[in-house]
Amino acid sequence: MTPDSSGAPRPRSNALLLLCIACTLVTWSSSYVAIRYAVRGFPPGSLALLRFSIASVTLALLTLPTGRVSLRGIPRRDWLGFLGIGLVAISIYHTALNAGERTVSAGTASLLINTSPIWTALIATAFLGERLGVRGWLGTLLAFGGAVVVSAGAAGGFRFSTGVAFILIASWCQAIWFVTQKPYSRRYNALTMTCLVIWTGVLWLLFFTPELSGALKHVSRTELLSAVYLGVVPGAIGYLAWTYVLSRMPASRAGSLLYLISPLAYLIGWVVLGERVGVTAVLGGIPIIIGVAMVNARRRESRPEESRGR
Repeated sequence: MTPDSSGAPRPRSNALLLLCIACTLVTWSSSYVAIRYAVRGFPPGSLALLRFSIASVTLALLTLPTGRVSLRGIPRRDWLGFLGIGLVAISIYHTALNAGERTVSAGTASLLINTSPIWTALIATAFLGERLGVRGWLGTLLAFGGAVVVSAGAAGGFRFSTGVAFILIASWCQAIWFVTQKPYSRRYNALTMTCLVIWTGVLWLLFFTPELSGALKHVSRTELLSAVYLGVVPGAIGYLAWTYVLSRMPASRAGSLLYLISPLAYLIGWVVLGERVGVTAVLGGIPIIIGVAMVNARRRESRPEESRGR
């Protein structure tokens, strides 16, 4: 806030905030489409390694010289905690997401990932003693039913495909990430947490280095550029934009904006890949969005929502 000529406080311009909101939504929505391109040439694990190696270097270049992120003074127990979160949030989550998007469309994948607040609420209820309430449980059941419909459409009928299973594993990993990072949010800002989670997550992915070396010999230029795009744009710039959004508005309000990612992912998938929106996606997507909104509204009454990333 800066004072104007009358002495009254003047709010900062909203232009940068709106730009960062748009940047987050567009980059994270586009990541689902870019993954569909990249997994044609890269195995799931090696794609995750390449993407977040690039994101790690980009974040380091953008943050370490400014001093906004410092690795000094972090206790050993916190390093161990971030290693665990990095394993779930980066290594397992993105490997599973990449594996799922080999057969599941970009828009459908974004819808299924969007069920993570439901699993977050259930895990928080079980392990943190939080209460959903009647509205929260109704929203959970509604969104779960929508996820079943979307999953059935993605699998070509009421059966459980491997691709859908991988996407749901990614959604569960995201929920675990949100719950386990809660204690650290009291000691670290969002930018520092983002960098530490990504940097530690890459360490687990180094297992795929030989696989990545082999894949790089055969991938096309489009597949390689898609992987580079994933690392620089959604992986680094998108996360930095999201961090700015969180610093300028309540996390619960900011989190609700991410529900726009699914329709944007469908739109980008239709324009770039020619993927059509199926009837099951519409029929299942509506209750997912309504159900997640119901759970999120209930959770906002008790605590702020952690950030979500793609």
